[in-house]
Amino acid sequence: MTDQTPKVETAVFQRNKKNQNCCGDSYFYTVTDDEYVCALADGLGSGEYARESSETVITIIQEHLQATVEQLLQKCNKQLAGKRGAVVGILRIDFRTQQYSFSSIGNIGVLAIPEDGKKKRNIPDHGYLGSHRQSFKVLHEPMTARMNFILFSDGVTDRDLSRRFLLNPDVHQVVQTFAHYTDERTCLDDTTLIAIRYDS
Repeated sequence: MTDQTPKVETAVFQRNKKNQNCCGDSYFYTVTDDEYVCALADGLGSGEYARESSETVITIIQEHLQATVEQLLQKCNKQLAGKRGAVVGILRIDFRTQQYSFSSIGNIGVLAIPEDGKKKRNIPDHGYLGSHRQSFKVLHEPMTARMNFILFSDGVTDRDLSRRFLLNPDVHQVVQTFAHYTDERTCLDDTTLIAIRYDS
């Protein structure tokens, strides 16, 4: 799936864990005149209960888009208390300030890739939403005129992330190549890869 706006293009690959009839990962993205927001959530475990938790996270984010990244995480954490938890990554690009902010809890990762191709990988916070944690780390960084971002769940391996095709500025080709490279038989976990192209 690919979606393009004047500033941001988004392409998504998603595949269920082998032998599962639904994916425990959920995602969402939206763009306004002022910003772009993308979220990827992975419910703990797999199957329908994992999907329920990840969809809960995405629904909260959709309903509170004006909140900061940290406020969104607090709301999701509170809603999942006592339920099956989830891990999540949230990316917000502010067109006005030319900055991006990102937070990742658990095994949702992000690569930030400027035009020079030097990948910067965010180190996620340990834990998961639905626990008793009180604070969340949020990264704030300046944008360059053209950047790619890759958000991914734990079905994407370190070996996958070393592949040079991830540096392609055409996010549609990134996702197509990843889909071709990822054999269905090797999907030992739910797998989601979101490729994002920012061009000011």
